[in-house]
Amino acid sequence: MTRSPYQRGDRRGRPSAWIRLTTAVLRPQVMQLIADACAVIVAVFAYQVAREHIIVGWTRFPITEEFVIALFASGYFAVVYWFAGLYKDFFIRSPLEELWLVAKSTFLGSALFFLALTMSSGDYFRQNPRLVFVVFWLLVTICVGIGRTLSRVLQRSLREHRIIQIRALLYGTANECSSLLDEINARPSLGYSVQGALLSDAAHWQRTDVVAIPEPENLAGYVQHAEADEILIAMRRADHDRLLMVAAVGSDAGMRVKIVPDLYDMFSGQVRTLQIYGSGLIDVHPQLLEPWQDFVKRVIDVVVSLTVLVIGLPIWIATGVLVKLSSRGPMFYAQDRVGRNGKVFKMFKFRSMYVDEHRKPSWTTVNDPRVTPIGRFIRKSHIDEIPQLFNVLRGEMSLVGPRPEVPYFVEKFSAVIPYYRRRLKVRPGVTGWWQVKYKAYSESVEEIENRLRYDFFYIENMSVRLDIEILFRTIIVMLRGHGQA
Repeated sequence: MTRSPYQRGDRRGRPSAWIRLTTAVLRPQVMQLIADACAVIVAVFAYQVAREHIIVGWTRFPITEEFVIALFASGYFAVVYWFAGLYKDFFIRSPLEELWLVAKSTFLGSALFFLALTMSSGDYFRQNPRLVFVVFWLLVTICVGIGRTLSRVLQRSLREHRIIQIRALLYGTANECSSLLDEINARPSLGYSVQGALLSDAAHWQRTDVVAIPEPENLAGYVQHAEADEILIAMRRADHDRLLMVAAVGSDAGMRVKIVPDLYDMFSGQVRTLQIYGSGLIDVHPQLLEPWQDFVKRVIDVVVSLTVLVIGLPIWIATGVLVKLSSRGPMFYAQDRVGRNGKVFKMFKFRSMYVDEHRKPSWTTVNDPRVTPIGRFIRKSHIDEIPQLFNVLRGEMSLVGPRPEVPYFVEKFSAVIPYYRRRLKVRPGVTGWWQVKYKAYSESVEEIENRLRYDFFYIENMSVRLDIEILFRTIIVMLRGHGQA
């Protein structure tokens, strides 16, 4: 069941439909959306009034038409603000930073809107275009800024009065968790309701306001069933691997994970972090990509995949025929792989090995005798990976990302490297940072840890620019024939 951190404090048992509706409306993202819609509608009506004094002879639309225009504008700017990443928790950024982002997003949205309007309008609508544009942009920016400020104040008030409560677990040592608890109590606007403190030294806990819980041996099982929305980590001289494991366990349980700033260096380069405005905590698992970048990444995936498949169709047909004629077996090889959020899917490749129905999962080695003669060529040139573009079109993979592994290896390495599953937070890729930078293929914990460093570097620095760089590097690798055969 998906947890909601915006719960009524006095709720008992299954919530009523009214409480569920109230809970949904009280989410910061919903409050921001409602505030933006109302603000844009007000701004459009104010703009219609102002335009009467800017354009000589301008006649206002009937009120019903103005209302339709206002509704369209509110929906349009909601999409613009979503692409700009403006629908997040209030405490992700400061009010001034948010207002600046609103102004920039509104300017771009207004420019596109007025460009389309000007190109499709007559001379009557083109009088004083610069002044009309500036007035519209300022009105929308000011109204949206006021609306977001009011919704921010309301959200803070609801948290301070405990109408909104975010259930949290503390994790760490007694002294550090006690200090963090003091900070939480001093800032009721954060809205935290601490459910307990998971401590490695529970015997040293001196407080009575929060129950101390000795760290269980099966931490993953405990956290999975805990009634909490966030896990807050506070400790000194922490074990690096232990911290990453706790972060992975919390994330897998659907919790947000936050740390005290002193632990930033231990997480840096392993997970993406984000300073929370007005809080002494750093968010370990914020959104990896802004919505617009995620959209552009998906567009690139689809466009490039279709282009490569269509342009190279004669080559792919010839490759498939050669595979079929060179040895007994199917043209394509399909294998279960673990994708985003642990979802298993069938990954396709041109078959490059002799058929062996009794073969157990294993990595290929240098000069592997199982590889066919044509298979050796298509593996060295990476042509065997081309059918994975169909997985990309189906949304199971991306062009760039960590390589998908078979379920057997995911379970095997997750058992010895708890933060291994962090790779499953993004779509796996046909190529990636590890493939273009690293050349070892041995099966060992040390090798997997080395690979994870490259995967986590990519996750930490995910961007459209980095994806494009990796794609160009991949082309060079393919031309040089550095694939594993």
